[in-house]
Amino acid sequence: MIRKESRSSTASNKIKVFIVDDHPIIRDGLTALINHESDLYVCGQTGQASQALKAISELKPDVAIVDITLEDSDGIELTKNIKARYPKLPVIVLSMHDESIYAERALHAGARAYLMKDAVSDKIITAIHTVLTGEIYVSDAMAKKLLRKLAGNHVDSINVSVENLTDREFEVFRWIGQGNKPSRIAKRMHLSVKTIETYLARIKVKLNIDDAAQLLEYAIKWSNSERL
Repeated sequence: MIRKESRSSTASNKIKVFIVDDHPIIRDGLTALINHESDLYVCGQTGQASQALKAISELKPDVAIVDITLEDSDGIELTKNIKARYPKLPVIVLSMHDESIYAERALHAGARAYLMKDAVSDKIITAIHTVLTGEIYVSDAMAKKLLRKLAGNHVDSINVSVENLTDREFEVFRWIGQGNKPSRIAKRMHLSVKTIETYLARIKVKLNIDDAAQLLEYAIKWSNSERL
């Protein structure tokens, strides 16, 4: 459901922010934090990607904040769709997941910033103002990682291997690591089981894995390491 925030006369000249997150408490917390600023105003919020594009068209925000995990989609895919329709709209991606994997994917998808949720309260306002100037905002650690990568110094072999997957392949890999069967993944991604099996075949080739059991073990290992 889209929630359009009531607009007071004092908000007419403020920067409009739209929030897409599947947790109402997170959305309300962000709204309170952002509305506390004298120059910012949350114009609306939703937990569903399918509603976000329509709301953005109607509300015309100046910046969008998107969670990576949504009720009906993936935040990376939503970011791509937003940038395809509204190329000038800066997107800030939020996540509880390891930025060493997700931040670069978010930036490739068109996001201008990536924030871990445990740093949102301290960093979100700075991130909003940064992306509105046309700059990119990531943590200092992520910025150093990106610079090392540009210099050719790759680290962490399991992450480097996973980074070779496309966004769709990575999404399937992540679901596998959480113990989901191909049929359930197909339902969650609104794809056929045959398509998921094709993705799995490609993943095995890219990760140099021989069979489904080995892939499951590898995916679970990666998923567990992400939570550390």
